[in-house]
Amino acid sequence: MIVRPYKGARPVLGERVYLAETAAVIGDVVLGDDVSIWYGSVVRGDCCSIRIGARTNVQDNSTLHVTRDVGPLLLEEEVTLGHNCVVHACAIRRGALVGMNATVLDGAEIGEKSLIAAGSLVAGGTVVPPGTLWAGSPARFRRDLTAIEISGLDTYWKNYLDYKEEYLREDARLGRIPPAAVPLL
Repeated sequence: MIVRPYKGARPVLGERVYLAETAAVIGDVVLGDDVSIWYGSVVRGDCCSIRIGARTNVQDNSTLHVTRDVGPLLLEEEVTLGHNCVVHACAIRRGALVGMNATVLDGAEIGEKSLIAAGSLVAGGTVVPPGTLWAGSPARFRRDLTAIEISGLDTYWKNYLDYKEEYLREDARLGRIPPAAVPLL
């Protein structure tokens, strides 16, 4: 794993954070408690800040970035980013799920408990209302989520809490240094 400062800004890691060996967290980044950043993912806060709320998971090969003077990037609590997401200088509200291979661009806001379908492109400045399903490229409103679908979104972040805990137990068994104890460059 790479955990490194940039221009004097150091990543801040909450309690029980899991960083996979090939994850990178750089610069002005704050990870809340129980966040997991998985294999090949990059969280690069080198030109604006990135804030990731508690119990959020960033799945394999995702890229989180900002642009100078265009940002920050905010993922609130209990957000799930599927594999291969690109998330850039936007806000994703509590409990939202962004599906695999989706892209969310500058200034977009994904509402609480919303679902962005796999492979979608959320154009810059798009506002996705809470509890809705958006899909396509560019992503468009498809429908409101049902109450069952909204409660089902919790399954994803809760699964990743379990996965994270299993990996942390395995790391402890193998003597791997937890990320909070890794000296910053």
